[in-house]
Formats: sequence, C-alpha cells, structure tokens
Amino acid sequence: MASPMELSCWGGGWGLPSVHAECLVVMAYGRFSGAPLKVNVVDNSWRAPRGSVPLLVSDDIVISQPAKILNFLRKQKYNADYELSAKEGADTLAYTALLEEKLHPALLHTFWVEAENYYTVTKPWFGSRIPFPLSWYLPGKMSREALNRILVTKGGPPFCSLAETEAQIYRDAKECLNLLSSRLGTLPFFFGNMPTTLDAFVFGFLAPLYKVQFPKVQLQDHLKQLPNLCRFCDDILSCYFRLNVTGISPAGQDPIDANLQKLTQLVNKESNLIEKMDDNLRKSPQHPPRKLTTLKLSTTGEGNSSANRLSP
Repeated sequence: MASPMELSCWGGGWGLPSVHAECLVVMAYGRFSGAPLKVNVVDNSWRAPRGSVPLLVSDDIVISQPAKILNFLRKQKYNADYELSAKEGADTLAYTALLEEKLHPALLHTFWVEAENYYTVTKPWFGSRIPFPLSWYLPGKMSREALNRILVTKGGPPFCSLAETEAQIYRDAKECLNLLSSRLGTLPFFFGNMPTTLDAFVFGFLAPLYKVQFPKVQLQDHLKQLPNLCRFCDDILSCYFRLNVTGISPAGQDPIDANLQKLTQLVNKESNLIEKMDDNLRKSPQHPPRKLTTLKLSTTGEGNSSANRLSP
C-alpha cells in the first residue's frame, strides 16, 4: 500500500482551490496523475516544517518547491507525462522555463507589488487568514520577498527605474500569454486530450490571474482577451475541482471514487509487469494520467474588465 502523502498549501478563494500559484500547480498535477494527496490548508507558511508552501510530506520525507514535488510524485509512479514523446518532454521543459521567466514575475507584481491590488485585495485576504499578531507582519514580509525576487530576475535601480522594470515585466507577460494561446489553439490541453505537467504549470499561473478580482487589471484584461486560455482554466476547475467550485470541499480534497480505486490497483499491477518486461525503456513505469471523458466548453467572462493601465 502506498504511503500517505500530505500536501500543505494556502487555501482558496474566488472559486479556486488555492490562490497561491505554486500550490495550484501541485494540486492540479495531483489531480491529473491520480496521486492520493491529502491537502492541508495552512494559515501561514511558518506552520509548514520548512517555512514554505507548497510542501509535501510522505513518511519521513519532506519536499518543497513544485518541480521537486512533481519529480517525487513521478518516482512514486504518478506520472501525468506518461504518454509524452521525448520532443514533447523537451517542449514541457522549455515552456515551464518560459513561464517562470516571463509570467511569474508579472503574477508576483500583480499580487504583491502593485499598491492598489496589494492594499485592497492581497493584504486583506492573506491577513484575514493569518492569526494575530503575525497578520500585521507576514503580508508585508511576503510583499518584500516578491519585490526582491522580481528585482533579482528582472533588474532594477541603478541600472533602470522601477517604472521601466514594471513596463518590461508586463510586456514580457503579455507576449508569454500570446504564445501560450497560440500554442494551445483549439486543443483541450497543450498536448492533446490529456493534461500533463505543462498544463498544471499553466493552470497554476493563470487561474489566480484570471479569477481573483483586482482593481488594477491590465494583465487580467489581456488574459480575458484570449478566450482559449480562459476556457482552459474554466474546464480544469469544473472537471478536476468540481467540489471546490461549489464550496463543498474547501481543503481541495474530494473522495476518490471506488471504481477509480479499483482501476488504479489494476494499473499498478500492469505497471509492475511493464517494468519487468521493458526496464531499459522505462526505468520507472507510471500510472496513466486521468483522462477526461467529457469536456464542456465554457464561456469566458466579459464586461468586468477595465481599461489597461500601468502603475505609476
């Protein structure tokens, strides 16, 4: 029997199982691969064993950072990339690197650096979930860490002004969104009919930007002009996080169907046979990812976005 795996992450809001992008990446990958994750919502990251989330605990193993957590899940034979070719695997690495370089800084800026968004949305939301007196300190600390992370990757004074850095961040993010939209096209997922690691990363970075209601929405406006990306987020929420959207399961866990458990057991047996017969080809056979049986196209929200603006 597989060891229990517990995932610590920030909680959800605005119809999302978590508002934290990196937590969403791991939660989505867990759903795609069928990994039996028990999600524990933490009200501040200091309660996590290593002071950061997402954080996975399995027996005496403690792992942080999405990439390392996903690698661990693959070693446990929960692999959403089971059917990808070598070229598609290389494309996954390239696109995830693009997301980290081009989109993540803009997401951090939107949440934690843009003053109007921070004081009206981000700080009140996180502050209401952190116990006093840490609620007075932790949001500001997280904001400073986000700004430092942006400056390290994108540069800043004295080489360029903060306004120039901000403008470059949003130009890069919009180009990244355009590229993702072009790559997705009319497909349900980036590599066809099954979600993979790349889909988990794209969903994790896009969903908070798409769903959270900000007063300054320049990047959000641009995203909502790309209907296939909005449909992509809506479909994953409705098909893989149904109970979270309706508010029944705030921790992000819904019971695994008994039939799915039986199917997983059968797949385990088949994986062991494959491993013995073809060890040179596949060192670590994995559970086939969960495939959508039905996919409903959802319409994107329109009319709630305001004009594009840059912060002063």
